[in-house]
Amino acid sequence: MIWITHAEYIKEYVLMLTFNDGLSKTVNLHNEIDEGIFRPLQDLDFFKKFHVSANTIEWENGADFAPEYLRSLPEYNNC
Repeated sequence: MIWITHAEYIKEYVLMLTFNDGLSKTVNLHNEIDEGIFRPLQDLDFFKKFHVSANTIEWENGADFAPEYLRSLPEYNNC
């Protein structure tokens, strides 16, 4: 089972994530927040208020992403 141990805001909708197996990767979530519970994350101030909860990142409104999904996203290299 994979989970997130650390998450850090980089810029805009880009986060650096560290997984329990030691892998760290930078992901851009901009294209992932356009529907339903994820819409409030379009407000950058709200987006920045994530935290690591249980096994993934989560926001105040309950929005979260499965850690397996986050791990499958392509590495963002434009930091």
